[in-house]
Amino acid sequence: MTVSMKSNIKEVLNDVRHSSYTEKKSSYMDVNKVNRLLDSINDFKNDLKEKTVRIYNVNENMDKLTWFNIDDLNEDCLMALNDLISSAKDLQSSLIRQYVVMDKILKVKEIAKEEIKDFKNSIDELKESYEDLESVFFSLPQMPEFVETTKQLSLI
Repeated sequence: MTVSMKSNIKEVLNDVRHSSYTEKKSSYMDVNKVNRLLDSINDFKNDLKEKTVRIYNVNENMDKLTWFNIDDLNEDCLMALNDLISSAKDLQSSLIRQYVVMDKILKVKEIAKEEIKDFKNSIDELKESYEDLESVFFSLPQMPEFVETTKQLSLI
């Protein structure tokens, strides 16, 4: 029994010695691998920032459209606005799917936390922008109170 125990101890000792020797020989961290990882993270963050800026620009341009006077718009304009709203909804849906994947993967590692937060904010603003367009040009004009209030405000 003692021989068996001694054999087990020697087996573990050899495994530990081999591991210790191997780790001492290898560099603590492969600098090139670490640099590639950091470069990839920076590339991801920069791509996400660019996408976020693009979405904020879309939101700003859509917000400007809400100031158009509905009385100045013909059916073609309203049809184009309807198409714009549908495209914006589709865009927001795609962006939400991207965000969900990113958030699950990166939240744990806290990589690009601020960039992801800003990206999510831009998506939320996109939804608000197309909902505003839909309200201003399609929902509110159907409400008699809104039409009357708008007429009274135009007289001021």
